[in-house]
Amino acid sequence: MNNSKPFRILLAAGGTGGHMFPAQALSEQLKSQGWEIALMTDVRGLKHAGNIPADHKIHVQAASISPRKPIQAILGIFKLAKGVRTAKKFIKSWQPDIVVGFGGYPAFPAMKAAQSLGVPTILHEQNAVLGRVNRVFAAKANHVASGFEVLQKCPQGANWTVVGNPLRAGIMAAASRKYEPPTEKINLFIMGGSLGARILSETIPQAISLLPEDLRKRLNVVQQTRKENLEFAKGVYAQAGVQAECATFFTDIESHYAKAHYIIARAGASSVSEIMVMGLPSLLVPLAIAMDDHQRINAKPLKDLGAADILPEFEFTPEKVKSILMERLNDSVWLENASNSASTAAKPNAGTRLAELVAQTAKR
Repeated sequence: MNNSKPFRILLAAGGTGGHMFPAQALSEQLKSQGWEIALMTDVRGLKHAGNIPADHKIHVQAASISPRKPIQAILGIFKLAKGVRTAKKFIKSWQPDIVVGFGGYPAFPAMKAAQSLGVPTILHEQNAVLGRVNRVFAAKANHVASGFEVLQKCPQGANWTVVGNPLRAGIMAAASRKYEPPTEKINLFIMGGSLGARILSETIPQAISLLPEDLRKRLNVVQQTRKENLEFAKGVYAQAGVQAECATFFTDIESHYAKAHYIIARAGASSVSEIMVMGLPSLLVPLAIAMDDHQRINAKPLKDLGAADILPEFEFTPEKVKSILMERLNDSVWLENASNSASTAAKPNAGTRLAELVAQTAKR
């Protein structure tokens, strides 16, 4: 990369944290190497884009398309077509050297425009199952980079390579700490995905209230809670005599990861990858309505290593959660072994590997 003109990358990502955070991690890597960066996403994505060091942030119209809702599907096609026109206009004007898509329908316009204009493309799939939008462009992409060793639904002939999920700089810095099993206080961290999860917000406080008093007094709980469940959770914890901090969102999530002895979370790709790199024992609750059951498949490597329990939503009751917590939190040997096992599945160099793949693929 001796060319005097900086290389340019257009990132295209869906509107949720699961798509945006890996895009942020890649942008942090490339910005430090002198790349110029543009981001194309929808209104939701722009809310997650504050920490992405992009020189341009372009809003495109996008919509999911479901055959079950034909009228919405037709409207969605028109929105996507408008988005593609916006993307083509920007690509012709800005002339990126490569376009990297992270999935989600807001990534569709940029990927469609890039492949039709002959711009090199890379897809990054965070989950263990290739998402619907990435499936559309996988066969023609220069590379399909995946977050996990398994990638279901990947079309035959796609140029697939495993890199891992790039993680934000704050998470990687926090991962340098050494896991220490609890002695007196037990730090329990509960995450419910980007918007929180009702089942976690309601069930976990009730489960913890059923624990014996001596264990409850040792707990220091930090829980992401849905706004409508916030006061309920605080009330249950207060009545149970449990020290708890409940909030709808944590901006300093890495500090909670670093202090945690045990985590309960959804099994989204970013969460699972962060749990691996932090070396945290976990209880994972896959989202039941997740497309292709991808969250359960994301969580399977940790379960197979003995580092996590997977509890489906239909089994996620206060009594069941209480019994798992009783078994796991009272076993410091298991906690330490689970931490070590989780770490073996981590891919801490994912951001570097993806950045190298991007640099190798970009063309002038």
